[in-house]
Amino acid sequence: MGKRQLSAIMFTDLAGYTAMMQEDEINAKGLRDRHRKILEREISEHEGKILQYYGDGALSVFSSTISAATSAVSIQKASITGNIPLRIGIHTGDVVIEDDGVYGDGVNIASRIESFATSGSVMISDKVFDDLKNHPSFQPSLMGEFELKNVKRPVEVYALTNDGLVVPQRTELKGKVKERIKSIAVLPFINRSADPENEYFSDGITEEIITALAKVEGLRVTSRTSSFSFKGKNMDVREIGKQLEVQSILEGSVRKSGNKVRISAQLSSAFDGYELWTETYDRLLEDIFEVQDEIALKISHQLKEKLSISSVEAEIKTKTVEIEAYNCYLQGLFYYNKWTPDNAQKAATAFKKAIEIQPDYEQAYAGLALAYSLLSFTGILKPDEGYALTEQAGKKALELNEKSDIGYLAISYVSFFYYWDFEKAKEHTQKALTINPKSSDANLASSLYPMIHGNMDEAISYIERAREIDPLSSLTNRTLADAYYFRGDYKLAIEVYDWLLDQDPEFMTAFEFKGWAYLMNGDYDEAIDIFKAIGGNNALHSIKPSVQLGYAYALKGETEVAKTYLEELMKDAEANPDGAYELSFATLYTGLGMIDEAFESLRKVLDLRLGAAVMIKSSPIWKPLRSDPRFNKLLEEIGIS
Repeated sequence: MGKRQLSAIMFTDLAGYTAMMQEDEINAKGLRDRHRKILEREISEHEGKILQYYGDGALSVFSSTISAATSAVSIQKASITGNIPLRIGIHTGDVVIEDDGVYGDGVNIASRIESFATSGSVMISDKVFDDLKNHPSFQPSLMGEFELKNVKRPVEVYALTNDGLVVPQRTELKGKVKERIKSIAVLPFINRSADPENEYFSDGITEEIITALAKVEGLRVTSRTSSFSFKGKNMDVREIGKQLEVQSILEGSVRKSGNKVRISAQLSSAFDGYELWTETYDRLLEDIFEVQDEIALKISHQLKEKLSISSVEAEIKTKTVEIEAYNCYLQGLFYYNKWTPDNAQKAATAFKKAIEIQPDYEQAYAGLALAYSLLSFTGILKPDEGYALTEQAGKKALELNEKSDIGYLAISYVSFFYYWDFEKAKEHTQKALTINPKSSDANLASSLYPMIHGNMDEAISYIERAREIDPLSSLTNRTLADAYYFRGDYKLAIEVYDWLLDQDPEFMTAFEFKGWAYLMNGDYDEAIDIFKAIGGNNALHSIKPSVQLGYAYALKGETEVAKTYLEELMKDAEANPDGAYELSFATLYTGLGMIDEAFESLRKVLDLRLGAAVMIKSSPIWKPLRSDPRFNKLLEEIGIS
């Protein structure tokens, strides 16, 4: 009976050894012996074990994936120095060790990956990657997903990129095994119309194709936000593919003139830029929906064999919308996606115009609901007015289409931030997720319920799913940073805030919350420097600038300085009687330890049903109040146990 164990399995062999034996047998055997000496030294040093030599190769096992990878890097570097053409492959899995050899699927996969390698490289499976991806010593590079001989499931193969190693070019791997494509990003189609104002149209075409492709089973489609982050940037598709972690890229252009439109589209491999398919469509404008669907179908069919997609046609259906209404709808999307209050107002106007032209336009109602939701959340519309409009438009979208995931998301926001009916909100987000599991927005919205209730681990699992679909989204990554902040992982939160600020130095809320993370971590001076730098630039946040500095000086122990900011806040409130100051006072009173005054202000926050109230259980700002029985009563009133 053999011994079964879970191991990191490493195969090595000499590239071109058979040919070397035919040319110079003595030299080839000498090379093999030098190879074995390196193996015996390095594998022993990294607590591995050589189980079997076979000709020019060897099979070794390790109890640790990290040890196997570290050993492989050392072996390969020594081999390169000694002019030994070595290939290495690593996998983790079950092995059965018997007297006459080693067996198991893990052994077979490791062997196939090694044969896939090139001289000087270390190739690893996706299982090994999972163990290494957060280890600072390794930065594996994805080579693609491949079907390996006698291996049932496709395997993602990576190359280690440590200094001194060879990282194969994609062209070197072509023809070795069958590649599968399961992910795609659609870059913003370029507006080649004479009128630059037609940019909304080319953006809209892109978004519609993204939506159509997202319905294809087995295909991961990068969300709009991440794809559009490359708008106007002249970058190589290979670099974009790396950043978005996709295997294929669709790009194109739109030329609109009168009632005619020309759409060109090109699908390329994200690994080597190789063109997979290209086509140009000349159509009348009223045929635009057929063209969108035709592009999505053709791409799907290009990938069908590699994805084993079935019934693509049933998933992608042509819409029936009046072209003028559609134009207004695209304008609404264009403005909404700018994600600012002013543009949200323009979006609402465009969506309403689309509805006037076509009263049964479900997508326009869904867009209108999102625009109203943003206007309510940012305080442009008063909560009672704004959320009522959001709910009305969202319900109308669902009345027209019971499978409107955006309709469900819109009314879930109303339940979360206005009614505080978290169970109903959760029900709505789960319906949206069931309808469209590939929606980054639905996954992100699903993180709200556990986040509000203080379950950050569950919240982060939803956020990570959203990030898989939309890896470069500022909103998604900001939500991840906030979850780390709420969980008390302040250093992790700061890392993500820094990443966001690298992408957009003007991202004020990321800058501000970076300051709060420093403050809660006890780094008072760093926080104060950030809050001073922000000044009055936190327009989208619901507390006044003086509050941040007052709270920071209070925590630092400089109470008298903190009270000067309280006086400043009082004067500001007196000069602006219509301003919303309740949350600001509650926050600063909490920092100063003025507990009774803090609860009195929080009472007003709840009476006004300000959306920020739902986070009082999770936010560390309110930590000084948590031991007071009044805090639990407020939580019960909000509906949080």
